[in-house]
Amino acid sequence: MAVKALIYEDNPLLRESLCSLINARDGYAVEAAHDNVLQATEHINVMEPTIVLMDIDMPGMSGIEAVKQIRKFNGTIPIIMLTVFDDNEHVFEALKAGASGYLLKKHLSEKLFGAIDEALTGGAPMSPSIARMVIESMRKTGKENQYQLTPREKEILASLSSGNSYKMIAAQLEISLDTVRTHIKKVYEKLQVHSQTEAVSKAINEKLV
Repeated sequence: MAVKALIYEDNPLLRESLCSLINARDGYAVEAAHDNVLQATEHINVMEPTIVLMDIDMPGMSGIEAVKQIRKFNGTIPIIMLTVFDDNEHVFEALKAGASGYLLKKHLSEKLFGAIDEALTGGAPMSPSIARMVIESMRKTGKENQYQLTPREKEILASLSSGNSYKMIAAQLEISLDTVRTHIKKVYEKLQVHSQTEAVSKAINEKLV
């Protein structure tokens, strides 16, 4: 059974090159190629492609937003993002939105099929530096959920970790000294610590701030 690719790329020359590259490969075929992602969810529902290749920077709607929409109804289809730049925030945001991995456009001719095979077998094609960013983000989110700190508590913990006194925190956040003390007491309870030093140490070591 052929691997059916659905392509989203607004550069017409690159889009044509991708189509030619994929259609020339045994066992691969381009289901459709589009210059925007505005109807991506409909296309995937109707065409049921094997894999999606999507540019991050697209007109009308970004590839990142499209991935978010697709993941609301389809959490399994592999989506490889195509990008000009490596290690940038857009790539990171696309992966957080649910993309399976990404591929630099300059490496398409030599790495495309390797990346597709990796994604189809449950892998995530990406550079080591981006992988580290994703892991750190997951680790940080996990810790925050574990301790269930509120946004205000995290704000106060961050200020405390910066060396600010209770009075400075109160002035900075425009709240009373008593309110600061109440929040800090709750932070200590949630982090299971008994002093400012312990709280700051834990916050820094576990990347809570």
